[in-house]
Amino acid sequence: MGCTSLFAHMSMNVRCQRGIGVREGLPDRRGCEGFDIEALGLRFHATVGRFADGRLAEIFIDAFKAGSAADATARDAGITASIALQMGADPEILRHALCRDARGNGISPLGAVLDMLAEGIAT
Repeated sequence: MGCTSLFAHMSMNVRCQRGIGVREGLPDRRGCEGFDIEALGLRFHATVGRFADGRLAEIFIDAFKAGSAADATARDAGITASIALQMGADPEILRHALCRDARGNGISPLGAVLDMLAEGIAT
């Protein structure tokens, strides 16, 4: 299964507060993996892609109820995380920066995805 980049039209140079940051590019077609998650009492489907060296490069999250507020929020979180990863962000730093419940589990769909990847439940 392949994924086509939603970011292909975006410039690879992104202006940051401290100057120009370079976003690491991905091929237009590449492998990806998908899995289902539950967060906030709702079901979501996540698709992740990786750089050629295996590092996490992109995350797409869709709610099972398309067009809902939860769907839009989850999609935006995944796209934002993808841009951060392509700019060199560490997925563990992103993971630990997100909201957690009393047991330390990610509350949001993005938190649940990053937890599953870190715990090896999804690869």
